[in-house]
Amino acid sequence: MQDSKLIIGVTDCSKYANYSNWILAHGHNVEVVQLSAARNNLDDIKACDGVVLTGGEDVHPRFYNRPDLYEYCYKDDISEARDEFEWRILEYTEGNAVPVLGICRGLQIANVFFGGTLIPDIPRWGKFNHSKLPDDTDRYHSIQVDPASWLHQITGHEAAQINSNHHQSADAIGNGLIVSALSPDGIAEALERKNPDGASFLCLVQWHPERMNDQDSNFVKNIREAFIEASGKK
Repeated sequence: MQDSKLIIGVTDCSKYANYSNWILAHGHNVEVVQLSAARNNLDDIKACDGVVLTGGEDVHPRFYNRPDLYEYCYKDDISEARDEFEWRILEYTEGNAVPVLGICRGLQIANVFFGGTLIPDIPRWGKFNHSKLPDDTDRYHSIQVDPASWLHQITGHEAAQINSNHHQSADAIGNGLIVSALSPDGIAEALERKNPDGASFLCLVQWHPERMNDQDSNFVKNIREAFIEASGKK
């Protein structure tokens, strides 16, 4: 890949430019392709060396066989078309060993894809609010990292301060996945493969590295670097 650009697919969302610019900031050897349910351009994934699943809408609970939980979702912020489109993306990435970085909702849809479930509204489930602060800025809180995890291996830290803006989270963890970071109140903040040997890159984080205040944090730059490096080896 020395003489050609890496092509990274980034799923469409209301803040698409944030994710695209963050990936492009890695360097001149990367270009971005927008993967959009509205454009139904799934075929564009065939040119991608890696895929970023971005944040955004709630995942409809019918995808994890709990349609009764719909009442706890933000009903004006659900897109079943996006859910279905990103489900097909994950079918492709798993079937073709394409590296995936999932951010916020990206963690959630991936967890559901692998057979997991979601907490549809964190405060209603007796946890602290993980959404934005009243002044519309990101919340920040600590996380604890499993010292035996791949996440610890690439970041070199057992704790960190990360940003937070979500009201849903992983509940039952999907098949073949394991929690690699937790918030103090027990919310899964990162997921990775339980058995990564021989499998494609998969990093799922609940925070937003693309807009962390400290872009030099190991929980920002090391994650992007590892994803880009894996994409270059595809």
